[in-house]
Amino acid sequence: MSPSLPGIALVVLLSLALPARAQQQDALKNGMIGQWELSTTERSKTCVVTMKNEGAAEALKLELEPDCAAALPFTKDIVAWSIKGLDIVRLQDAAGASVIDLTEVESGIFEGLRQGEGVYLLQNLAAARSLAKSMDQMIGDWQMVRGNGRSVCGLTLTNTEATGDNFQVFLKPNCDPAVAAFGPVQWRLDRGQIILMSRTGDSWQFEADDNAQWRRVPDTAEGLIMLRVQ
Repeated sequence: MSPSLPGIALVVLLSLALPARAQQQDALKNGMIGQWELSTTERSKTCVVTMKNEGAAEALKLELEPDCAAALPFTKDIVAWSIKGLDIVRLQDAAGASVIDLTEVESGIFEGLRQGEGVYLLQNLAAARSLAKSMDQMIGDWQMVRGNGRSVCGLTLTNTEATGDNFQVFLKPNCDPAVAAFGPVQWRLDRGQIILMSRTGDSWQFEADDNAQWRRVPDTAEGLIMLRVQ
């Protein structure tokens, strides 16, 4: 009996899909070669990982900086890395089991979850250090203004650790009642946003716009904007 047309079509599709899958895996692997930073979401604890294109595909070599185990204890079990599926970077132990699986969530930024611990990020080392510099530039005095330019509150972002990966923020006297009622006490820089958090866990997000201002998102009737005090 000759093969059916649907059967032939399936074979053809599979023969095309397999090389495409291999090419996608190779592209991801080649893009990972070099130095990366593994960290908590706000980089309060970091570890430099050097990914190498050496060894078996299932267990490529890597190097961890000596202080990694102190900063991130689970890294003491990491001895190799590999690509799983189409988009997963696996940092694995000597038996090939996953220590943490990371998936690209933004260009050059991978995210992975360890149950009971939280979310960790893997990003290019140069980009991560550039982000750290950006965060340092956030520290200092700011003005919060409405869309019409009227000042409603002054605040200070500090590098004093609060809880988790957050830092302390202080409001200056005589703030607008709406801002005072929100009462931010912590802040962090998260994926390009300034996040202000209140004691009750509420948060306001601000994104940089084309005018080098930080505008609250989603946009609100108040149209709040944060400006750095020069």
